[in-house]
Amino acid sequence: MTVNIEEILKLLPHRYPFLLVDRVLEFDPKEPTVLKALKNVTMNEPFFQGHFPDHPVMPGVLIIEAMAQAAGCLAYLSADAEDQNQLFYLVKVDKARFSQIVTPGDQLIFEVKQKRLMRNMGLYETSASVDGREVASAELLCAAKAKGHDGN
Repeated sequence: MTVNIEEILKLLPHRYPFLLVDRVLEFDPKEPTVLKALKNVTMNEPFFQGHFPDHPVMPGVLIIEAMAQAAGCLAYLSADAEDQNQLFYLVKVDKARFSQIVTPGDQLIFEVKQKRLMRNMGLYETSASVDGREVASAELLCAAKAKGHDGN
């Protein structure tokens, strides 16, 4: 199944300019531990004004954030109905690697695999590719908190 931007806006709390997933390309409710998503990278991204004006490069931390948002989509799509009233926070990044720069005109394809769930946390193996070549990968740990939780 695919998920369009209107549905992603219902899943994720992020909004412009920080929503970094445009579409979920593949999600199978019968195999709820895998997801493929995309982001179209355009020159209109606000971060290109300063990173770098004469040679625009998407910041690596935003690629990690985009992979985390794709993992959030997987978490919400695979959650039970009673778990839909949660926010997922990125709490740990391991094994982050960048192998190629991302520039305007690229289409990032994210692949997310849920490695395991433990209590309120999920461990995800993520990667981003452009034209079939991996540009980044990381292992992400996300924690679920009830919406409206103040952290205390």
